[in-house]
Amino acid sequence: MPMPAPLATLTLPAPCIVLIGMPGAGKTTVGGALARELGWAFLDSDHLIEAVYGARLQDITDALSKEAFLDAECEVICAIKANRVVLATGGSVVYREAAMRRLAGLGPIVHLDVPLATVEERVARNPQRGLAIAPGQTLADIFREREELYRVWANVRCEAQAKNPLQCARWIIDHLPPGIPAQDA
Repeated sequence: MPMPAPLATLTLPAPCIVLIGMPGAGKTTVGGALARELGWAFLDSDHLIEAVYGARLQDITDALSKEAFLDAECEVICAIKANRVVLATGGSVVYREAAMRRLAGLGPIVHLDVPLATVEERVARNPQRGLAIAPGQTLADIFREREELYRVWANVRCEAQAKNPLQCARWIIDHLPPGIPAQDA
């Protein structure tokens, strides 16, 4: 779809910046701070899933098996068409190669890395966050399962534990791959 003439002159195309990591890593909070620093839009893929299903993420994950949820998440991710957006993803997005390939096509992928203890503490504060977890699995299990997947897909790894959201955002801007426009001119 062509952009209306008055809008076409406002911005030049730029990639997105995609945030991945465990639940509780700070993807939504850091993503909002990063978007503000860049003057870009912010999008949380969990909110897209909620909009598609018309339900809270927790209700969706409760109603679907883990595999069915991962397939639904992948379908939503693969449909994203965005530009100049900071995109926070659900922690489980790394389980589907098609979703990750789509995200990699949107722009650099940044892994917000925090230790398991931080993940456990933050998830305990918000147990209704909608985790993609199989019966009998623990947070420690999925942490170990996803660690390597995050490493494989990330262009940049931000150790977020000792940084506040604004510090993480500025660190990410400073460590974007070459050729990625960090800020609007």
